[in-house]
Amino acid sequence: MKIVRKILWIVLLLIFTVVCLALCYYAVVTKDVSLDANKLLLNEKTVTLYDGSGTRIKNLSSNALKQTVKINSLPKHVKQAFLDIEDKRFYSHHGFDYKRICGAALQNVKSLSFKEGASTISQQLIKNTHLTQEKTLKRKLKEWKLTKQLERKYSKEEILEKYLNTIYFGHGCFGLTAAAEFYFDKLPTELSVAESAILAGLVKAPNYYSPFKHPDKCEKRKAVVLNAMKNNGSISEEVKKQALNAPLPTPNSAQRKSSYLQAVFDELSFLSENKRFTVRGSIEIGTYLDQELQENIENLATSHTDSDKIFLVTEVEKHGIKAYYSSAGTFRRLPGSLIKPLLVYAPAIEENLLSPATPILDEKVRYGSYAPENYDNRYHGYVSARECMEKSYNIPAVKILDSLGTKKACSYMKKLGLPVEKDDESLALALGGMKNGYTLRDLACAYTTFANGGVYEYCGFIDYVKINGETVYKKASNPARVFSQDTAYLTTDMLRSTAKNGTAKKLRSLPFSIAAKTGTVGTQKGNTDAYALSYTSKDCVAVWLGNADNRYIEYTGGGLPCNYLLKINEKLYQNYQEKSLTIPDFSKPQGISVVELDKTAYYDTHTIIRADELSPASYRFSELFKTSAIPLNKSDSFSNPHIVEPTLEVKNGQVFIRLHERSPRYYQYKILRTDYATHTTLTLYEGEYFTTYIDKSPPLKSTCVYTVIPSYNRRKGTAVKLPAVSFLSGENPPAQKDKILENDWWKN
Repeated sequence: MKIVRKILWIVLLLIFTVVCLALCYYAVVTKDVSLDANKLLLNEKTVTLYDGSGTRIKNLSSNALKQTVKINSLPKHVKQAFLDIEDKRFYSHHGFDYKRICGAALQNVKSLSFKEGASTISQQLIKNTHLTQEKTLKRKLKEWKLTKQLERKYSKEEILEKYLNTIYFGHGCFGLTAAAEFYFDKLPTELSVAESAILAGLVKAPNYYSPFKHPDKCEKRKAVVLNAMKNNGSISEEVKKQALNAPLPTPNSAQRKSSYLQAVFDELSFLSENKRFTVRGSIEIGTYLDQELQENIENLATSHTDSDKIFLVTEVEKHGIKAYYSSAGTFRRLPGSLIKPLLVYAPAIEENLLSPATPILDEKVRYGSYAPENYDNRYHGYVSARECMEKSYNIPAVKILDSLGTKKACSYMKKLGLPVEKDDESLALALGGMKNGYTLRDLACAYTTFANGGVYEYCGFIDYVKINGETVYKKASNPARVFSQDTAYLTTDMLRSTAKNGTAKKLRSLPFSIAAKTGTVGTQKGNTDAYALSYTSKDCVAVWLGNADNRYIEYTGGGLPCNYLLKINEKLYQNYQEKSLTIPDFSKPQGISVVELDKTAYYDTHTIIRADELSPASYRFSELFKTSAIPLNKSDSFSNPHIVEPTLEVKNGQVFIRLHERSPRYYQYKILRTDYATHTTLTLYEGEYFTTYIDKSPPLKSTCVYTVIPSYNRRKGTAVKLPAVSFLSGENPPAQKDKILENDWWKN
């Protein structure tokens, strides 16, 4: 018995010691922790944004900071929506819901995870305004002390009011007043049951449940809140059904103001969910914004209002978006011909299936039920890949994709951040045919890959995020090589031709090296989307014109969008000049060679061979190739003149010699006739190109052989002996070449 009492005393002593140590640790950790009433209020220091130069952005979002709402002015269903989904025992506990804590712990044990939380509204208010993002025992102890202080100092109504006035609702909305105005264009006092449920549902994950970005998920979350309100007796079954049937809000003009800042807050919500930090407290956000350029594109956008438009400017080196305007929010659209360099040309060059000089037959084709057409409803015969890109011909792009294979092409798209759905994998992809498409931002990010030598990095609005002085996010470099430097440069050079001579030729006046591509989406009834995109070694600029509701527009990519593209690039050039900076040319890799090609072979036989060193400039042209894929065959048409064998015909006692249609017109020609009866050779003709030569007086009692000798600049070429002609029988024998005659037997 004494032993049992002794053990009991030891256990009690140990417990007492542990409790004392815990209390001492708690006292030390929370010694300097105290409730700060100023942090419980929304003020101008709640959110601070900085532009790309580190200057504070003065005109914040119109939705970020709004006047606070008074709790007594709110309808009961507004308050209950938040209480029933966030903290249904709010009025009965003293800051901590122990029943909920135990339930959450049990669920986490069962699921072997930490998915279930048990924070009360009081705890959330403290975490949002006083604490860092760290998840440690120290932070939990501080939270405990501050929550107790909060509950002692303020009434439940005051705590709920401060919570509703500081919580983040996404899209740059801090506090219930800002959220009600942004999502519904209403005051909080005017919110319906359905609207209250939507806002209460947003608190858990504003980006994920946004009615503008993920309406399906928003509907499901709204239903969860309404069920909680019904189960807690806050609303009736009839009210719940009415609220479930109420439509979600749609974007309005107020939500499209300050496009850049709105995009920043959208990205903030996205980052908070993916990087697992909470948007709360004092927030500092570093962006890539160029405020002067932003003002310029906003003014430019108002110069034409017949359709919606999106402008975007990305800084190539930093992969940061420094200007952005949208009159229609963010959405995915079919890319049209903007997809061709990304899906077709660059992958084909990378796989060594294509070079800028590759001739492609633009002709009527059909692949099963699919028969692509060019935008001008014409066929252009053999066209170089460079010109196909310049003029944005459709049929050659489809042919290239057919040779490359859609699976291979789509693997490159995935690396560019443009995944293709399995159902969309068809040859129609070459022309942008798909179900959903991409955002303009996604397309611009992909194009910067070419400017970055084949390396892809996603472009963002936010450089860093600090919450309560702690850096919770810093944009890190995460490069992924998609194409070789050689492929990127060749694609860029082809797109430079597009800006000089092709569909984006409006940019040809710019005094710096620029690559560009245009695209148009539509049907025979009209166009729905018009794109123009350009990039330099410094910036990528993208323009989209269309309508959010898919109404038809009268523009093509090479028209008004290209005009906008020109004006934005002119502004960029002006800005660089004012800073004494230049826009460098694209750097040519060592693996690229300039090769002189034989023009005659290229256009006559559609073959790629290197030019003869002796060929005049007018009979050669230069093109870029990967050094590892330079054409092996070389022309000798000038250093060793040669021709296709002419045809010979005897008719009415005369001999007709006709040059082949591919015989060069720049050669000089000599025709010899050898008479085997007299063993003499006579020069019949010596001079320029001819179509047909007629020997009107051949030897009628002999057999003779005609020889045609081409030459260039007195350089004698390969002689061509024609079949022997005999007049001994008065008839022309069958054409044949006598080996003895060919060997000039009489000279042996």
